[in-house]
Amino acid sequence: MIKNKNQYINREISWLLFNERVLQESADTNVPLIERMRFLGIFSNNLDEFFKVRYATVKRIVEAGKNGKSVLGGEKAKDLLEEITKIVIYQQTKSLGILKKVEEELEVQNIFIIKETELNDSQKEFAKKYFSQKVGPQLMTIILSDVNKFPTLKDTAAYLAVRILLKEEKGKKLKRFALIEIPKGIDRFVVLPKEGDKDYIIILDDLIRYCLGSIFTMFDYDSISAHMIKITRDAELDIDNDLSKSFIEKISSSVEHRKVSDPVRFVYDKSIRADTLSYLKEKMEVEDTDSVIPGGRYHNRRDYMGFPSLGRQDLLYDKIKPLPVKGLNTEGSIIESIAKKDYLLYTPYHTFSYVIKFLREAALDPSVKSIKITVYRLANDSQVAACLVNAVKNGKQVTVQIELQARFDEQANIEYAEQLQAEGVKLIFGVPGLKVHSKICLVEREEENGLKRYGFVSTGNFNESTAKIYTDFTLFTAHDAILKELNKVFDFFETTYKINKYKHLIVSPHYTKSTFIKFIEKEIQNANEGKEAFIKIKMNSFTSYKMIDKLYEASNAGVKVQLIIRGICCLIPGVKGMSENIEAISVVDKFLEHSRVFIFGNDGDSKVYISSADWMTRNLDNRVEVGCPIYDEDIKQEILDTFDICWNDNVKARIFSDKQDNAYRKEEEEASRSQFLSYDYYLNKLNLQ
Repeated sequence: MIKNKNQYINREISWLLFNERVLQESADTNVPLIERMRFLGIFSNNLDEFFKVRYATVKRIVEAGKNGKSVLGGEKAKDLLEEITKIVIYQQTKSLGILKKVEEELEVQNIFIIKETELNDSQKEFAKKYFSQKVGPQLMTIILSDVNKFPTLKDTAAYLAVRILLKEEKGKKLKRFALIEIPKGIDRFVVLPKEGDKDYIIILDDLIRYCLGSIFTMFDYDSISAHMIKITRDAELDIDNDLSKSFIEKISSSVEHRKVSDPVRFVYDKSIRADTLSYLKEKMEVEDTDSVIPGGRYHNRRDYMGFPSLGRQDLLYDKIKPLPVKGLNTEGSIIESIAKKDYLLYTPYHTFSYVIKFLREAALDPSVKSIKITVYRLANDSQVAACLVNAVKNGKQVTVQIELQARFDEQANIEYAEQLQAEGVKLIFGVPGLKVHSKICLVEREEENGLKRYGFVSTGNFNESTAKIYTDFTLFTAHDAILKELNKVFDFFETTYKINKYKHLIVSPHYTKSTFIKFIEKEIQNANEGKEAFIKIKMNSFTSYKMIDKLYEASNAGVKVQLIIRGICCLIPGVKGMSENIEAISVVDKFLEHSRVFIFGNDGDSKVYISSADWMTRNLDNRVEVGCPIYDEDIKQEILDTFDICWNDNVKARIFSDKQDNAYRKEEEEASRSQFLSYDYYLNKLNLQ
């Protein structure tokens, strides 16, 4: 679909290729049927966020009168906007075809999604009652002909654009237009009463369409119709420099401004009447640089992530029971266990409750003096936050570095910051010009021989909800040298001008890039000396041209490179004379692959690190990230094993290549589905106890 002869794939195009892999899951007949519907929702939600951030950024470059070639991988910004729109229209059309196919397969399973024109008499009665009791009171309806100024449409909210053709007056037929905002507080899928063994669902939009007559009773009309529209707004935060405002006030103000920021995408039902579309585009002042996307009858398909299960477990993935970590007993003291050896938690295969247990124990232990932790994204009802508040109430000194600029979680983090501060938690709001993306925790405990430290370093957020679906490593350790350096990171948050030195941790923004370059150069040296040389990396995204060039150099020296990149990958593997010794795959499956792992051959003594950082410019240069070495030989082997399990996937692995076609890796041998095999790997570990 895309041709690019450069040595890099444009990051925006690569992201769209990633989202196409998500779309592939919705088309895969081996994925349970209701899960396929939910993958359509994930695809749509991803696309919304892409337009809010990435498309908006490219649009800003165009409007600033720059072509942006240096930051866009050699492509002019205006050309890139056109290419993105073209690809998105193609993918949207494809997604509508998949949706139709999934709906047909649901009907085979006696699940019917019906329109307002297909309701039988009893369903009509239910719809009217449901509308009058639950929907009508929450509807926001605006008669556009009666307002002087076109209303500000909410970002990614869904609206029905209503066209009312009035009865003839003085030989003329008059038109009126209205907007109905689809309420967010009501389930998008209204489950109708079951009839025999058949389940029926009507989408909220269609239920409203059925009741249009009761909304517009004041008009004497010949016909009335409603078609879906939505806009997406620029979500970049513009933070002012007013020194009189606190950082929380600045972020709050910027988040509030996001509600009225410039639109970047306009999506409409392609069956809308031409006069209605023309009226809307004129009133909304849709610009040439906006992406105008003709779509299907329903937008905001991100709501499909919440498609009802209807009690049909046979159409869902089997739920896994998270496993205990071998040797780490939640009944006893976790701190005492960690004092003896390191332990590795791998969610969602292991239970996240170990993190909560560790924090709860630290909150209650009379010997614990302080807790320090970084917070990027918390669950809605966070047990982590509750443990920290509990610790303060027990007299501990609790310090929380909370990142107020965590994308799309800004408001939630502001609320948590205010709550924690009110309870007496000491808050740090980051480092000027840097986001804090590290996932670290440090506990200090007074013991017989003096102050002893315990802690953990993770690849993912301390979030009970995402821990059920994101694969992430967390290392629990009492390694004194590592924990002393973790303390240096917290010192850096408070004394930002002081740049610390580290012997163990790899810390952005000062050392991550240079350290990994040094490791790559060591592999190049080993290859040149005829020694075995290899690099194995698992990340979410890979966009840093400097790091890509370094891996190209390693490939040309004969270093074998294996990359598992879930999302964006600007590197092009397998090109003779450039990257022939590099292979790269992406695994998209039931869980979201989120762990970051870095493995270097090191002449037979492998260096293994876990990290919060991807190899993106923002992670290397503009964020505080922490990478941690794995010194325990058993844990090191565990990470090597799980990497290889993922690498050998031939069911859900897609191959990166210059074709950019998201081709599945297919092998003649037995099927190997890495996420299922990873669970089996840890289950076997327990059985061997």
